[in-house]
Amino acid sequence: MNYIKSLLLLSILVLAACNNSKTEEATLEMASEENNSGIIHLSKAQFENAKMEVGQLTEKPFAETVQTSGMIDVPPQSRAVISAFAGGYIKNTPLLVGNKVSKGQRLVTLENPEFITMQQNYLETAEQLSYLKSEFERQKIMFDEKITSQKSFLKAESEYKSNLARYNSLKKNLEMLNINPASVQAGNIVSAVNIYSPIDGNVTQVFVNTGTYVSPADKIMEIMNTDHIHLELKVFEKDLLQLKKKQEILFTVPEASKEVFKGEVHLVGTSIDPNNRTSLVHGHIDEKDEQNFTAGMFVEAQIVTGTSDQWALPENAVVEMEGKHYVLKIENETADEFEILPVEVKIGATYNGFTVIGKSEKFKPETKFLTKGAFVLLQEEGGGHDH
Repeated sequence: MNYIKSLLLLSILVLAACNNSKTEEATLEMASEENNSGIIHLSKAQFENAKMEVGQLTEKPFAETVQTSGMIDVPPQSRAVISAFAGGYIKNTPLLVGNKVSKGQRLVTLENPEFITMQQNYLETAEQLSYLKSEFERQKIMFDEKITSQKSFLKAESEYKSNLARYNSLKKNLEMLNINPASVQAGNIVSAVNIYSPIDGNVTQVFVNTGTYVSPADKIMEIMNTDHIHLELKVFEKDLLQLKKKQEILFTVPEASKEVFKGEVHLVGTSIDPNNRTSLVHGHIDEKDEQNFTAGMFVEAQIVTGTSDQWALPENAVVEMEGKHYVLKIENETADEFEILPVEVKIGATYNGFTVIGKSEKFKPETKFLTKGAFVLLQEEGGGHDH
């Protein structure tokens, strides 16, 4: 306890010096060791110069929560894996991971002699179609007038419809390769095709280099739009009935920051994974925080299911030393000074800037505490920080 008293005293001295270098040397002194009271004497002048504050235990609402974890993700429509509808060699790929792209922007150029063959087949089929259509219409008129046989008419009809199906199939293939059929019919044959982005977003992965051969099953790159980033949380079966839409979510990204971010429950899963007895909860992130994250980040989260009133002090009124927690109780106040006693306490949750203080017969409703002051420097002094 003497170690704690010494650190508290030293911290108050340092804080006062930092706040007012022109103030005379602090007049604090530890109570005599003979009375072994542990009292710290703090002058009113030092209290005011250090901008300290005094407060009392207050009943505050504290969240009742369900603990969970999960990850940051995006909706399926905000993620696109780019591949080709036909095999070919990568002629040009100007983008790198992280590049921003717009819907319809060229991503890569693919080259293959087979593209020329496909266009030639389309041209030939288009030319045949014109002739077969005329022949079919001629045979139909002659059949209606009973000039030709039904066999000749049906043969012309079959050839025309078969060629029409082939024409439409080849036309669709060209459109899927981003080749304009009208341009081909005008005589413009190309050996390379462009692949365009289906969404706005950022390039997150590139799987090819210039000269790489890709088949229709191969991934070329991945694009992700993080405008609608959200939380995907796994909740245990035993907690599921406590959850409902619009409940507040408090979450952290432990690998990146201790900051607490907010969101809310949007959808609660209706099925249980039989392997781990969990269900998925979909949460929306506050708009002001969305830009802080990227898909794939691991999160730890608390879903607020209700509140209960607890006795609490501002979180800055509690300091941890050597694994124990202390508050500074105002034992006595005179016109000139405060008499302060460090008291070990058991604490509970911290929520909205307040920390739950465990019940103690040492405290009465009117008991006062130092709620702002030496505590911000206490751990620094304990670690030997130089001021």
